[in-house]
Amino acid sequence: MRLLVAEDDARLLKSLLYIFKANGYTADGVENGADALDYAMSGEYDGFVCDVMMPEMDGFEVLSRLRKSGVSLPTLFLTARADVEDRVRGLDVGADDYLPKPFSQAELLARVRAMLRRKENYTPDLVTLAGVTLNRTTFELSFGGGTKALGGKEFQILEMLMSSPGAAFSTERLITHIWGWDATVDTGVVWVHISNLRKKIEALGAPIEIRFSRGTGYFLEARV
Repeated sequence: MRLLVAEDDARLLKSLLYIFKANGYTADGVENGADALDYAMSGEYDGFVCDVMMPEMDGFEVLSRLRKSGVSLPTLFLTARADVEDRVRGLDVGADDYLPKPFSQAELLARVRAMLRRKENYTPDLVTLAGVTLNRTTFELSFGGGTKALGGKEFQILEMLMSSPGAAFSTERLITHIWGWDATVDTGVVWVHISNLRKKIEALGAPIEIRFSRGTGYFLEARV
């Protein structure tokens, strides 16, 4: 799935592109409304994540022109303008969803997945390994009729591990991916979330295990 991201804050744009690419999307970024309109009109994208306040043309105008041109590209407004009238205006010009800043990475990805359901080929809501299912919509882990609710960071860690079983993720990579480039998170925080996940997996009797390899990091393994 290919996303177009329009955001005039270069630092935030870089972070958004990293988040989407790290979660399996192809993503291109632009920093002004005029470029956003040109790129969106190309027909090359499956979804559009657009800031409202941008130079040259704001997001409302960009989307309004797209809709008048018959472009039905699924669109999520991502903006600091969270007043009710702004949200209503965004939906009225044709947006599929509206997510105010600041936002969590988990919610952003969930909103984008929901938006992309309008496409025939969308990222599945479920990740399954060895009969264990992680629901990306409800943030629940299920096995054998039992279910455990996961916290936001627990979900993001387990989603990374279940999406790439056997692949090792260092503590530093987990922090960068989940908390962001500039996060000042102690490595012990990651260990706490891993510990909580292990307890929930064990409580379900699920045949998967989060293991740690010195020098490489955490990885998920199905128990035989």
